[in-house]
Amino acid sequence: MEYVSRTSPPQETVTDYSLLGNAQAERGKKLFFTGLVLLAVALVYLGYTARVYDVLHLYQGLIIFTLSFVPGLLWAKSGGSRFPVFEPIMLLCANSYAIPLLNGHEQLLVYAPEIITKAGWAVILYQVSAIAAYQFTRGQPGRGTFWNEEVLGHQVDKFVIYGLILSSLYTAITTFTHWIPSDLESVLRAIFFGIGILCTFISSQRWGRGELTESDKAVIICTLVPQLILQTIGLLLIDSLSLLGIALLGYLSGGKRVPWVAMLSAFFILAILHNGKSQMRQKYWEHEAPLPTFTQLPAFYSEWIGYGLQPPAKDANGAPEVSVGRKLLERTSLMHILTLVVNYSPERQPFLGGETYGYVLPQLIPRFFWPEKPRSHIATYRLGIYYGLQDEDATNATTIAFGMLAEAYANFGLFGGVLLGIFWGVILKKLQVLSWHSPMFSLAGLMMILLTAWSFGSEMTMAVWISSLYQAMIVVLGIPLVIRKLFGS
Repeated sequence: MEYVSRTSPPQETVTDYSLLGNAQAERGKKLFFTGLVLLAVALVYLGYTARVYDVLHLYQGLIIFTLSFVPGLLWAKSGGSRFPVFEPIMLLCANSYAIPLLNGHEQLLVYAPEIITKAGWAVILYQVSAIAAYQFTRGQPGRGTFWNEEVLGHQVDKFVIYGLILSSLYTAITTFTHWIPSDLESVLRAIFFGIGILCTFISSQRWGRGELTESDKAVIICTLVPQLILQTIGLLLIDSLSLLGIALLGYLSGGKRVPWVAMLSAFFILAILHNGKSQMRQKYWEHEAPLPTFTQLPAFYSEWIGYGLQPPAKDANGAPEVSVGRKLLERTSLMHILTLVVNYSPERQPFLGGETYGYVLPQLIPRFFWPEKPRSHIATYRLGIYYGLQDEDATNATTIAFGMLAEAYANFGLFGGVLLGIFWGVILKKLQVLSWHSPMFSLAGLMMILLTAWSFGSEMTMAVWISSLYQAMIVVLGIPLVIRKLFGS
């Protein structure tokens, strides 16, 4: 499958990253066949170990799992965009919907089989409509300075490594000191978050393409690993998972190879930390024990790993409970939320008719101009209250992950899921084609890197997803323009 004809790139594009070359084309084919084999093995394993009470749910789960991998396999085979945005969004359906359905997620047991079946079909319709829209959408590479002109000049990629160092230093400063004034904290957090995402993705992609020296690789490791450690001190793993996902996606898109050792090692460590997280939170959150200082980190993580390595608890029948790896995957489940929405709508709770999408545009107005602007998670809170999961007071302390598919169903039913799939398929394909020849450091390239990072936000509602992306783009696209204005290209 070809997205567009491969015409010559503009003269100002120093490196045409869209042309794979023979070596990467061969790697893409190998990645495709490796993916096919792994998919087949995974389907056999999931089918054999599935814990479903209706055989139809088994078939639905396997179909959802397969459809989740189809865009990624096509991307590997055809040498698709180096900004894989659509593919991760689809891939996340595997752990958000397929695995919970096949594993008999405990929160699904309260619903009638026909309700679960209907939720399964909602996911499949969403995936099919998205993949079909993506495949049939056509376009041409973008023209003009936004798409084809490097905003800081092609030599800037040599200094990306320093962005990683700055991002790591900022993480350490905010973790162990109070040097940053509270008035600047939110601004600096946005700036360094954007810098960290860009530098991690670009460095990982260049690593995958074989463009880094050994000293560059050492700097990347020595900056990313401390960030990953420091991001977990608060006993939250989501930031580390996101950073690892961005690094993996960058490496894959650059070299069409899977870093098996790094990926499996990271999953193993995170699974252990996830397994011991509850006991650590009980001690440090519920009993308000102080978080560790820098010198206390070894003891802190030794304790955490010790909890994580404890044998799994036994259930009522004396059998071991779910493994740590499976628990880590089930933690990202959105299937039970979708099933809840399907169970209530429209018989008990009428469809919202697009109400939560009405919160999107107001979120784009800066709070400086509208001090009373609704909270960024207003759509999430509306859904939580509407379906009886929380009251108004609870929204001040808790945010429930609904996901865009459940939001779409709450608004328009099955048709909403189809519309959401078409939206992703058309919009993301158009943007990938428009950026086909865009230099990495053009405004379009920076925008696509952010979109790639935001493709992991499957648990957000549309208003949160777009507003947070909009804020990040202001920072990430604004900084290069300011630097260019002050210092030239």
